[in-house]
Amino acid sequence: MKLVSYHSGIPAKNNKPEKPAILTNFVAGVNAKGDVGIDHFGSNIEDCDVALLQGFVHANSKQTPHLQLRQRVIDHQRLKNKRTLIVDSNLFLYVNKSNQPHHYLRYSYDGVFRNTGFYFDKDIDPKRWQSIKNNLGINVKDYRKNGDYILLCLQRNGGWSMKGMDVMDFCHRTIRDIKKFTNRPIVVRGHPGDGKTNQYLKLDIPGVTISPKDTPIQHDLKNAWATVIYNSSPGVASLIEGVPVFQIDRDPGFSMYSEVANSSLKRLEDPKLYDRQEWLERIAMCHWSFQETISGEAWELMKQYV
Repeated sequence: MKLVSYHSGIPAKNNKPEKPAILTNFVAGVNAKGDVGIDHFGSNIEDCDVALLQGFVHANSKQTPHLQLRQRVIDHQRLKNKRTLIVDSNLFLYVNKSNQPHHYLRYSYDGVFRNTGFYFDKDIDPKRWQSIKNNLGINVKDYRKNGDYILLCLQRNGGWSMKGMDVMDFCHRTIRDIKKFTNRPIVVRGHPGDGKTNQYLKLDIPGVTISPKDTPIQHDLKNAWATVIYNSSPGVASLIEGVPVFQIDRDPGFSMYSEVANSSLKRLEDPKLYDRQEWLERIAMCHWSFQETISGEAWELMKQYV
């Protein structure tokens, strides 16, 4: 079996050594298991069973060379009825920093949404979640029985997951909706990766405050009654920390935690508390550490679904 990793799918101005290492490590693991893994640095397309990309491309993505290459790779693999393996962000990122020995990332075939990608969760091994839980020191807390405020988590303005919606339009509308069903104060948390948050995140609304930039999400969750979010990964941190989540996005295909999130703000004062064990075991199946990719353990599971 042959896997080709496309290094030219990484932005040309990238200065993070982790990104090419993701591809090189995986190729090493493929070769360690007796298959053919190739680090490809050109912009031409190579025939292979699995194409490996660090990152994805979306309908409204910019027409930059690295994104155009990603699209050509995906299109080629689809045409040949072959797989594209996509490396995405880690859902446990809030406890898993890149300088830790157990550095996990999320892997999926052919897409990065629940309804378009395959996340290796057809056959769930509960031991996988236990391993990640132990390695990262994750403590799944009981659901909160009290809390002082509603935490509203914003996403990156202009990010693809907002589906073209302006983040501040979403923020103002959601604050109005929250106030229909609760008198609790609201704390708004900007996206930590959006460098322009301080420029546009300005609110002068009674009972609404803004979490200071760079505040750890654990701090914002410490006294929260519930978290309201559109569809992004802070919902995972909230659920692990025992704070119920209300997901505004009605399309479950865009979220990795729809099955354990409330969908109606009408229940803000009486959130449904979902059992999280099966969900955690499911999302653990697509997370693999650098060590597991280098050794080929990750590839050993993934190639079963090629």
